[in-house]
Amino acid sequence: MKQFRNKVAAITGAGSGMGRALAVALAREGCQLALSDRDQTGLAQTVGEVMRAAPALMVTQHVVDVADRAAMHAWAAQAAHAHGRVNLIFNNAGVALSSTIDGMSYDDLEWIMGINFWGVVHGTKAFLPHLKASGEGHVVNTSSIFGIFAQPGMSGYNASKYAVRGFTESLRQELDLLGCGVSATCVHPGGIKTNIAQASRIAPNVAGFLVENEQQGRDDFEKFFITSADKAARVILNGVRHDRRRVLIGPDAVAADLMARLLPAAYQSLVVREARRKSPLGKPASAGGTVAARPAGGGDAP
Repeated sequence: MKQFRNKVAAITGAGSGMGRALAVALAREGCQLALSDRDQTGLAQTVGEVMRAAPALMVTQHVVDVADRAAMHAWAAQAAHAHGRVNLIFNNAGVALSSTIDGMSYDDLEWIMGINFWGVVHGTKAFLPHLKASGEGHVVNTSSIFGIFAQPGMSGYNASKYAVRGFTESLRQELDLLGCGVSATCVHPGGIKTNIAQASRIAPNVAGFLVENEQQGRDDFEKFFITSADKAARVILNGVRHDRRRVLIGPDAVAADLMARLLPAAYQSLVVREARRKSPLGKPASAGGTVAARPAGGGDAP
């Protein structure tokens, strides 16, 4: 898919962050949009920005929880009916969870897997028949650099994003074998500048970093966000145009990917050493504690 004009793109997590940036960028290229998010207010704001960028564009919006299989399939059918077809699905919605394994509840793990992994599965399976019927389609699934590079205190998040990576890589191979006119790309963002840090709950003694208070934790978390959502959207769309199997976003993602390739086992010891060095007290943090980050647009955590 070399151009997006007169195509139809569905985007989850479109209420903010990368989802909103993708919507605006596609609108400027003349691509019709079927947008969804759990946040009705954020979704309406995105639609407003899209209409300012392309007033004559056809845009539909639905409040959808990606973890709800029936709702996702209903939205896919509604989008295809309203627009006549769907060419692209951007499974972008996501949330972040930071906790030690000891401190993480089963509810925590089920929650993040329901959104980050099953949301991608639901979006892919719901829209894939419509993409095939269009004759020219693309599935774009958002993993993370944490789908390549593991971190302490991020086991639930790592698990969900590694799962997205494996699912999408297998999907791409199946589509290549079918030769059905549909392809797939897995996206691995590093730190993207969105509101995820300030919207998150930060508990002390998580992932080897000791913080004095929640706001300090949010501010420290935000320091890792170095790439704008607009730039991330441009990189993703360029990846689709070039039919790339994998897209890395940001120099931090490129560096982490390189380290994982060169030091696939040893990098883990380096991560532990760095976590200890950065601890204000010069020692590892104690076990326990949970952070749940719930960005309205999703897909923006590193």
